[in-house]
Amino acid sequence: MNNSNYTFDKNTDIKFLKSVGPKRAQALYQNDIYIISDLLKHYPRRYLDRTNIKKISDLTVNEKAVVVAKVISMSVKRTKKGQFFQLTLSDTKQTIQGLWFHGVSWIMEKFNEGDIVALYGKIEFYQGFRIIHPEFDILDADDDPINTSRIVPLYSSNNVLKKAGFDTRGIRRLLIQVFKKNKKILLEFFNPSILKAEGLIDLNKSFYLIHNPIDQYSIDTALYRLKFNEHFFLQLLKALNKKKIESYKGKVYKEIGQYAIEIYKSLDFNLTESQIKSLRDIRSDLKLKKPMNRLIQGDVGCGKTIVAVITAAIVAGDNSQIAIMAPTEILAEQHYNSFVKHFKNYDISCELLISNINQKEKNDIYNNLENGKINIIVGTHALIQKKVKFKDLGLAIIDEQHRFGVDQRKGLLDKGNNPNVLSMTATPIPRTLAFTIHGDMDISWIDEMPQNRKPIKTELIYEENINTVYEHMKKEMDKGHYCYVVYPLIEESDKMDLKDAKSGFESLQKIFSNYRLGFMHGKLLKDEKNILMNKFINGEIQCLISTTVIEVGIDHKMATIMVIENSERFGLTQLHQLRGRVGRSTLQSYCYLIQRKNTFNSNQRLKIMEQTIDGFVISDEDLKLRGPGDFFGTRQHGYLNSGLINFSQDREIINRARNLAFKIIDEDPKLKLEKNKLIKSEFMINYKDMLEFINIG
Repeated sequence: MNNSNYTFDKNTDIKFLKSVGPKRAQALYQNDIYIISDLLKHYPRRYLDRTNIKKISDLTVNEKAVVVAKVISMSVKRTKKGQFFQLTLSDTKQTIQGLWFHGVSWIMEKFNEGDIVALYGKIEFYQGFRIIHPEFDILDADDDPINTSRIVPLYSSNNVLKKAGFDTRGIRRLLIQVFKKNKKILLEFFNPSILKAEGLIDLNKSFYLIHNPIDQYSIDTALYRLKFNEHFFLQLLKALNKKKIESYKGKVYKEIGQYAIEIYKSLDFNLTESQIKSLRDIRSDLKLKKPMNRLIQGDVGCGKTIVAVITAAIVAGDNSQIAIMAPTEILAEQHYNSFVKHFKNYDISCELLISNINQKEKNDIYNNLENGKINIIVGTHALIQKKVKFKDLGLAIIDEQHRFGVDQRKGLLDKGNNPNVLSMTATPIPRTLAFTIHGDMDISWIDEMPQNRKPIKTELIYEENINTVYEHMKKEMDKGHYCYVVYPLIEESDKMDLKDAKSGFESLQKIFSNYRLGFMHGKLLKDEKNILMNKFINGEIQCLISTTVIEVGIDHKMATIMVIENSERFGLTQLHQLRGRVGRSTLQSYCYLIQRKNTFNSNQRLKIMEQTIDGFVISDEDLKLRGPGDFFGTRQHGYLNSGLINFSQDREIINRARNLAFKIIDEDPKLKLEKNKLIKSEFMINYKDMLEFINIG
């Protein structure tokens, strides 16, 4: 193929670009850049704008600044404590140093004398200006923004790409080549009326400007269009699923039934207003001909389980079966115990299906499910095995549903004739994000805690004050209460200076020599974990030292202290989940956040934990700080991999994209109209395999 005469399109293999070829293309393939459209979606991670650059002579101490200068010398310096790498740069008038105290052998290979380098960081002064551990980019001489009015896009590039010559400059050369050959690479899928109504620029123009910006306005308009695309197709996916679910016919449950009424009357506590509101929502759903598809979104310990129990009682009262699927055996056993407790006085059969029951019991369960003798089955993903068959599955309750993939959820629902679905999650998700992820579901919010619960007292503890925590733990255990200590790692790592769980357990055994301690981590076998858990619940262990395997699933009413080591290493949502392991009764509970590395950012984050126990407030802050990655895994949600989406800032775009997507599907449920054909084509290429309930191909 003659590259000089070839006009590229979006599906052209990247190896056909000039200077790439089959061998160098392997590095791009390894980074999911296979064709031209993949390259276009390798967006800049930031831009170097001459208006943000300072001359060294104009710098002031403690400010954060961008400096562009030439490398004039570099060396490795040795001290009593070790070694560091020193880079000296000059912009002809003065010099500045970049210092790296970690990864010296790695960093020293990055630079050559004469390189033009952009340094980013906080300015210090010691025998001249310097930046400790600066972020940096190596520029082409003609990219120097001091000498041009250009805004220079800078691209992410790992070692694989860099070794093949695809650093930020190499990526940029490829893109320049593509745009020179073909300025209309992509087919615009929105018709002119949508572009005008939504204030969107042309698709090809948005990609050109994101990689070749003229000014900040051009970046903003390009970003708006590209973000709108992603939010729109995500919402289109939800709209398609929701429309299809609404077309299904399910069993109607007109009566509440005696079981639900009697269980409600037998409760020794009052339901909160939001629990009652959720039950009303569910009651309305069950009266309809279409199956329920509802998510109960509630904080840790808010009382979602009793809502699920009463819902199950309505369905069981009409002789239909209920399946409760949980992500872990510990959580499944807890649900099983809750359901048995509430249904024990009624003619309702409840069984547990997990891996560690013997084959004879399993076979009995399979038979009794199929002939209808079992009313309620609780289990893990074991419920989606082929051997599991129901006589009449009327309700599927899926706990922590985001931990299951599309295929796993569908595998359970396919065992019934359009069963009702009640999903639950204790992972607090901001409302904007919840509507984005769960746009095909109706959502009920339980945003109140039971009235008899005392707020957990949370305190940030620095390393030097940790003995006060240990003394408090001893007092609580002497009262017959129980404690957790959670670590982020199992064994010490050279790369991460963390207080690890194994050595922590050994040191705590000495500190608490008169108390009974246990050590649980992810490498233990299931049986070993269960034995430890039972010992803790039964009081044979007073303090459980653990990794984050306890994040979801342990419910010990007498546990009153949660100690989280290296708390600065956890996300806020995860810290909140861990804190939720205590405070599960009327006892006053405490959470101590041990901070081993004190930085401004970690202080800011951890103080949020001190100030509020509201999971929704915390999740909103976590979203701003960390992005959406912690709320759901990329395996189930592959559309969140561009790096463009920012849910905490995109609320206006989300609303507009959602309104447009749902309007289109209301009018054209299978995207058959001529004006929607290109939208359908784009959707089928990128999102088809994420459809849960419908095939529009």
